[in-house]
Amino acid sequence: MKLSVWAEKQGVSYRTAFRWFQNGTMPCRVTQMPTGTIIVHDDPEVQKVSTNVIVYTRVSSYDRKDCLVSQAKRCCDFAETLGLSVDKIHKEIASGMNDKRKKLTSLLESKPSHIIVEHKDRLTRFGFNYIELLLSQQGCELIVVNRDEDDEVDLMKDLISIITSFCCRLYGLRRGQNKAKKIKDEIVNEDVV
Repeated sequence: MKLSVWAEKQGVSYRTAFRWFQNGTMPCRVTQMPTGTIIVHDDPEVQKVSTNVIVYTRVSSYDRKDCLVSQAKRCCDFAETLGLSVDKIHKEIASGMNDKRKKLTSLLESKPSHIIVEHKDRLTRFGFNYIELLLSQQGCELIVVNRDEDDEVDLMKDLISIITSFCCRLYGLRRGQNKAKKIKDEIVNEDVV
């Protein structure tokens, strides 16, 4: 059967199946015709490819924690329309600028076949295209439910998130320095008395 038909039966996208063919990681025998058509030999012992579909949801603060549930539901509903069965849902409360998110790290280490996010910024604020490229080379399809088609809107969102993130870091740094100064002053005053 043709690769596109096989991919549909397995519940994976044609793009992912083609990537597997290119990488030589197809779970069954495949040949390419002189015309370029890829034929998958339907061996009876070959089982359906097990998928590892993961939904990743994120909010940046605890006061928005309730949004994680609705975000996860929308992603799961979208996966269902694609014919994918979600194996796991990762919910995380962290900044999109934070590069040390435990749930995202464990998700990436699990080598999923599909990652579903509601918006690009739920996965990361910057470097989304790099992550998407790296995941595709590892045979993982990154599915974004709502992609911003307007680059200007996307850039404005990124600019606002950068300013917000750096302001929080700056104020947090100042607060830490002020606390350290206060403790130092208290210690010095105790030594004087």
